[in-house]
Amino acid sequence: MRFKPLLVTVTATTALLSLTGCGGSDNPSLGGIGGVGGDSVAEGANGTGDGGPNEGTLDNPTKNGGVNGNAPKDGTAFQKLPKAATMAAAARFVNGFTDCDPIKTIPAGSSGPSTGPDEKFIKSATVIERGTCGSRGRTSIYMIKDPKAFQTAFKAEVAARQGGDPNSGIVIGQDFAMGSESSDAMSSLLTPQAGLLMLNCHPGFNPPSGYRKEPALVKGCVLTDYYVD
Repeated sequence: MRFKPLLVTVTATTALLSLTGCGGSDNPSLGGIGGVGGDSVAEGANGTGDGGPNEGTLDNPTKNGGVNGNAPKDGTAFQKLPKAATMAAAARFVNGFTDCDPIKTIPAGSSGPSTGPDEKFIKSATVIERGTCGSRGRTSIYMIKDPKAFQTAFKAEVAARQGGDPNSGIVIGQDFAMGSESSDAMSSLLTPQAGLLMLNCHPGFNPPSGYRKEPALVKGCVLTDYYVD
């Protein structure tokens, strides 16, 4: 399955970056960009509130997003998700909850079983940067330009697969997505402390009572903190 690293259902460690999550020959997980490496820090960092393009991000959490998703109290579930703006910031964030250091970028044009989804998906999902991090590169991060376009492309791939684990998905922030071959890594990023949620576009998804099931940006998809390997 060409998109195995984007979803989250860990059962095997063979295919990085699969649309079905963390594992399984049919449902491998996202393996992506993490890492704390690099000296690139977004302009306007350190919470200066300068109104720059990266204000309200993990580097400069003075508006919506930021480390704790500091959106207005009446903001939507998506608006309250962390926002990174840069790969370095996303990597540092992920590394705060699971091993994601160092980070290694995946060159543009690279695709296949070992590198993740093909270029057609990368383009339609508006993925502008991707890479792997952690032990043996088991975790991946995707930087996203247009979150609605990303969710639309992800939903289309889930539909094209016809079946699959209804409890699988991809873990997202406002402008980045993360997955791993490790179920523990995935779970650590769905905790209240981390504040990320899973994008689930399976029609049959029905989590137990008490778990979140919030509207996503695309009809037919939801944001949830429910994940089962």
